[in-house]
Amino acid sequence: MESKDLTIVIVTFKSDEKVINCLNSISNEIPIIIVENSSNKIFKSKIESSYHNVECILSGQNNGYSIANNIGLKRVKTKYALVLNPDTILSKDAIKNFLITARENKEFWLIGPANDQIGSSNFKDNLAEVKNLKGFAIFFNMSKFSNKFFDENFFLYFEEIDLCNQVIKKNGKIFLDQSIVINHQGASSVKDINKIELEKNRNWHWMWSTFYYHKKYKGFFLALLIIIPNLLSALTKIIFYLITFKKNKKDIYYCRLSGIFNSIIGNKSWYRPSLD
Repeated sequence: MESKDLTIVIVTFKSDEKVINCLNSISNEIPIIIVENSSNKIFKSKIESSYHNVECILSGQNNGYSIANNIGLKRVKTKYALVLNPDTILSKDAIKNFLITARENKEFWLIGPANDQIGSSNFKDNLAEVKNLKGFAIFFNMSKFSNKFFDENFFLYFEEIDLCNQVIKKNGKIFLDQSIVINHQGASSVKDINKIELEKNRNWHWMWSTFYYHKKYKGFFLALLIIIPNLLSALTKIIFYLITFKKNKKDIYYCRLSGIFNSIIGNKSWYRPSLD
């Protein structure tokens, strides 16, 4: 029953060790699509030879979270899809409980595990209707989406908030289920081989996505007002770390400033981490 109704989609980028733990927590009867944001044929061969239920797609380059997830979701043929981060571990009954909730609430669009959102929601029989989900685990009712999922302009950050906003605009239902337990490690899914480069990447995309998101929903000028404090803060800290000779700190805030500037002038989200 599980394998008939559900496909799991996982986006990876040089996250070999973490995704193995994730895969080992999933029944081998459930089809899994991994979209690896590189051209790593060794990774593809290793995964597909070790797990008969896994198809690994190589994107050829680091396309980010939204594009890669859309690649995977567009290949799904089942009624439901579960998008997972590679640094998640599913509890024994997580999949069963997702499917029970889906079958008992046929008009749902998205379901997420409650996790740390439990205290902020009103639950009835383990279920709460909400407006947002955390992006590490999202269960899709595929019939509701017409092959349109994440906004591909988001490379990193805000993509799950935007997805939920689009569902709410269409009067779709989003649920949290506190009977579903998924352990999210919360650390980077990339090996810690270059922490500074990863931090620069996060800061650039956080600022780019912040402005783009607010521009999308509130317009250019209100988004500009929202981002100005971040812009001024980045400028101040660049000057401070420049005169105190803290190059790594300066570079991080330069990336923040660059992300803001590129988003304001309408450039696409182009920054990519240099990881060997």
